[in-house]
Amino acid sequence: MDEDLFWAIRGGGAASFAVVLAWRLELVRIPKTLTVFSIGRTLEEGASRATDTVLQWQDFVPKANKNLFIRVQPRVINGTKPGSKTVRVNFIGMYLGRAKKLVNYLNKSFPLLGLKLQDCKQIPWIKSTQFWFDVPLDIPTESLLNRVPQFKYFSKFRSDYVQKPISKAGYEAIWKKLIELEVIFMQFNPYGGRVSEIPEHEIPFPHRAGNLFKIQYNGVWLLDSLGDRYINASRELYDTLAPFVSKNPREHFLDYRDLDVGTNEYDNTAFAYSYFKGNLLRLLSTKAKVDPDNFFRYEQSIPVLPQIH
Repeated sequence: MDEDLFWAIRGGGAASFAVVLAWRLELVRIPKTLTVFSIGRTLEEGASRATDTVLQWQDFVPKANKNLFIRVQPRVINGTKPGSKTVRVNFIGMYLGRAKKLVNYLNKSFPLLGLKLQDCKQIPWIKSTQFWFDVPLDIPTESLLNRVPQFKYFSKFRSDYVQKPISKAGYEAIWKKLIELEVIFMQFNPYGGRVSEIPEHEIPFPHRAGNLFKIQYNGVWLLDSLGDRYINASRELYDTLAPFVSKNPREHFLDYRDLDVGTNEYDNTAFAYSYFKGNLLRLLSTKAKVDPDNFFRYEQSIPVLPQIH
């Protein structure tokens, strides 16, 4: 295979270049037993407890043990008072190892989480798939073979990257906007670890060292008639986060297919720079070489530019 093409399809959006029929993957060894947990904090629990825990999380996770992943998931729930709303922040984690070692480590390095042995479940790797998709762990793993969707839904996903710690006031502004909008929830996925060890030009995916975490904005609805409400809410929350996220470019994650970032209409490439940064020029050159007629195209595919072709 052409060297540039092989580079491009591993993180540059393979659909811009070819139809990939098969991948050969290199596996890594992991322990037989993993530990997972999910702990929630609400804004009603007392002065800043949830926010302070998020502040400690964002300082801790970029340099955390590489065998540990902790996602933060803020979402609006009903408050204790009738008709009120609050934010619940879930800390959802997985560790390649046993619970006792994890609890000892986090109680020293991330004490505000307050992880206890009874919060943890020890499972084999295959069960972690059920854990991340909220499938009860007591359901047989054969359920993963069921390819029939349990229900149909509409969705709008957006993304951002945080490169400087968000202040306490910043998080409080985010919680306020979430409560105001009600229908959008978020996920903060930490970077660091192996992701940050790989140079940003190694493959087209450039979001490496210097990123603390990725933000995902999630809008999910069941009725087509609700689409405008959820899409507009996701846009409003995205605008609220502008002061707290990466700039020049405002970086984004390709796989969410967020057309609000931009499209390749009229050979526009500004949207692609936010996905690929300094790797865009090589992607443009590769596209012109392997698909000069632009057969493989969609709204955000790499275009064929006249000066490149």
